[in-house]
Amino acid sequence: MLLGDVRKGNGAMAPRLPPLNPLRAFEATARHLSVTKAANELYVTHSAISHQIRALETTLDVKLFYREGARLRLSAQGSALLPSISQAFETIAEATNRLRRTSMEGDLTISCVPALLSFWLLPRIATFSAQFPGIRLRVSSSNNPADVSSTAIDLCIHYGDGSWSGVWVRELTTINLFPVCSPRLLKTAHLHDVQDLAQQVILHGDAGREWSRWFAASGATNVLSQARQHFMSDANLAITAAMYGNGIALGDSVTVREPLASGRLVVPLDITVPATDAFFLICRNEIRSTPLVQAFIEWVDADLAGTELAEVRVALAERGGLHHGIVPAEAK
Repeated sequence: MLLGDVRKGNGAMAPRLPPLNPLRAFEATARHLSVTKAANELYVTHSAISHQIRALETTLDVKLFYREGARLRLSAQGSALLPSISQAFETIAEATNRLRRTSMEGDLTISCVPALLSFWLLPRIATFSAQFPGIRLRVSSSNNPADVSSTAIDLCIHYGDGSWSGVWVRELTTINLFPVCSPRLLKTAHLHDVQDLAQQVILHGDAGREWSRWFAASGATNVLSQARQHFMSDANLAITAAMYGNGIALGDSVTVREPLASGRLVVPLDITVPATDAFFLICRNEIRSTPLVQAFIEWVDADLAGTELAEVRVALAERGGLHHGIVPAEAK
């Protein structure tokens, strides 16, 4: 039975609703008059928003937007539709938030791999708290395998191969690895191809495995031995060192999304390599279905839905941040 095929109490058929995802895409785009800003808000790609809007226009058989150069303008039909759609989504959000706030209270202890914690989770804690004000987070920076079975920790977001046993494990997202550095270093580094990295400082976030894989995939295995190298205990330190202009680190398509979009990091060479490991959500089986754990997992899923490095490319282009032909490498 389709969503719109619900009979009223008197036997009449309820009016069929348009698909809700296209309506959400329309509302965000109309509010910002920007497909890019709507995509960033909903954590989907630019092309996904465009596709949803076209689908809604086809369903309604009307034109909702006109493009005037680089700007969007609502059509008369779009202007008429927007207030009702915005009010409907606000009503739904208020109702669900009231329900969640009455049932979501307590402490939630999270163990998160350091780089993802620093560059992804910490910038979003205010957003989580606004949605779940009754949940008090206790967050630790760790990728220790012992955390996954500890009764003192409710949920782990760890980096690895997914081989944890005796616990609930779900891959959060696969990632691609690519070099990142500060804009200041890029201005003086003269990086045009992989061989130029021999004259730079390579910043490791592990014992050297991931950079070795990246160089092997790029066909330049001899370069790493020629470059100066520093070894950090984790990717968080390596990426932070790169932001301060101390060398070139490996970033990934989730962790460095915001530093790239804000211009704190740039991608000097457009070469990506799939990582052998991935980010995983992990928790003890007996607490997997508890309301607080479920709420956090759903919030994480919503934030990362549709995450692609292509979004960073669009954001950089929109703010004029693409220089010297150097662009972020798209996740593949």
